[in-house]
Amino acid sequence: MNKKRLFMVIRLTIAVIVIFFLYRAIQDARATLGAESSFSFRELKLSWLALAGVSYGLGLLPMGIYWHRLLHSFGQQPTTGQTLSAFYLGHLGKYVPGKAMVVVLRTGMLKDSGVNPTVAAVSVFAETLTMMAVGAFLAALILAISFADQTWLLGLAIMLMLLSGVPTWPSIFRWLVKRMRVTKLDPILEEALEGYTVKLVMIGWLANVIGWFLLGFSLWATLCAIPMDPPVGSLSETWLRLTATVCLAIVAGFLSLLPGGIGVRELVLDELMIGPFGQVAAIVSAVLLRLIWLMTELIISGILYMWIKNKRH
Repeated sequence: MNKKRLFMVIRLTIAVIVIFFLYRAIQDARATLGAESSFSFRELKLSWLALAGVSYGLGLLPMGIYWHRLLHSFGQQPTTGQTLSAFYLGHLGKYVPGKAMVVVLRTGMLKDSGVNPTVAAVSVFAETLTMMAVGAFLAALILAISFADQTWLLGLAIMLMLLSGVPTWPSIFRWLVKRMRVTKLDPILEEALEGYTVKLVMIGWLANVIGWFLLGFSLWATLCAIPMDPPVGSLSETWLRLTATVCLAIVAGFLSLLPGGIGVRELVLDELMIGPFGQVAAIVSAVLLRLIWLMTELIISGILYMWIKNKRH
């Protein structure tokens, strides 16, 4: 088998694996919603669901731009379009157990752009850990200030912040990469890591703070789509709680290494949302949010994939 055909087989295999787990995620979500006798898809307000999807897509944008900045600081030269295409498409890999598929999809998408695969893979870890660290930090900060009674969640947020944040400090990150002997596999990486500075990390934190608050807005829009009595509170009343909820749910789900954080994410969402919004709204919004985000990722990835394909021809 020649090299070109081998790559085609590998790409097809990856696509089949991702599609299989995406299908399972959608079926599981539909089954959960179907089990709620008080819930009906017909009662949902579609305009709010659309807004939830748009705000999620926009929330990922500053995170994707930070990854683009990382790649350039590491000496790589993909275009913004190429980076964002790989970034959004890579999110589909999180539904596959172990999360490694995220790295495979992103590095694979950038291969034709002349980006070094090893450097790209390391940059994915730097970007992802930064996203998790900022999310856990925001959750801990909001919980400590406004919801101090949630002691175990506050403790969880602090633990997750340290677990994901400490490795992103430039000197520690470089040490860890060298310790894992990745630099021996690709000597260019050692020089590339010199571009990973404290200033760059601070830019990443700022970008991710913006992104996380938009993801919190997405959850609020999802709640607005569900008929509730009384209706969900105004954005100013609920935004902090919902942002903390989304931050902690995603970070805990990601570090659990389960496909899409399934189960863990819903546990955190329920803990912070059953009290103010009721059990049905908490369960429905958690699963509905998963579906909206998955559909948004599929739509954006499809558009960007077709754009890249047309550009190549």
